[in-house]
Amino acid sequence: MIRVAICDDEKVMSDSISRMTADFFRRKNTETEILQFFCGEELLKYEKPIDILFLDIQMKGMDGMETARKLREQKCKAFLVFITVLKEMVFQSFEVSAYDYLVKPVEKRSFEKTMERLFHSLQNAGGTNLLVRKGYESRIISLDEIIFCEILDRKVYLHLTSAEVVDFYDRIENLEKKLDSSFYRCHRSFLINLKYLKGYKNGTAAMEGGKEIPVSRLRGKEFSNVILQYMKGMQGDKA
Repeated sequence: MIRVAICDDEKVMSDSISRMTADFFRRKNTETEILQFFCGEELLKYEKPIDILFLDIQMKGMDGMETARKLREQKCKAFLVFITVLKEMVFQSFEVSAYDYLVKPVEKRSFEKTMERLFHSLQNAGGTNLLVRKGYESRIISLDEIIFCEILDRKVYLHLTSAEVVDFYDRIENLEKKLDSSFYRCHRSFLINLKYLKGYKNGTAAMEGGKEIPVSRLRGKEFSNVILQYMKGMQGDKA
């Protein structure tokens, strides 16, 4: 699911962007959650990850640029699209890694052009997200949400931190290429996220949530080394 946030203190503009966004993703057969905020302070209190953010630069109270700076400080990785009446303001957007900007009043043609590019970028946003296609629907899942991946009869089952299980068709070789270094293929049918590894004993990996995953005999020694290297890397990040 793609989570889209719109932050604009003009309700008419916010509603317009919300409708255009819903229409765009409906045509892409992609599930979305669209959230509306009417000030920067309200947006900053929201704690769930956001995939796309439409942010008005000129708002009462905290303006959009300051809101964007604080969001980036909070490690918000959303694709940021500024909404503005003054093009000159956009030159400041580089410091907050803005993806694009739209000038008010936002025309559907300009909106669609930006969204087509953005959708393509989402599909290729490797490293932190996984784009899952099931039938005619698409969904973006953060890699941090995946505890482990299980492959049964050409079907992938993603076991998530929320206890949800997402299934779709893919080969384990293709899936492995889309995941980052936190994932390890410990068995021909399993890829585990080392972030959620709680223990390893007698050929079994104990994962967060209580699930035990088999580690193939041929990968046992390598797996021990992988765990050590991963732990060293984590300690280095904290230093």
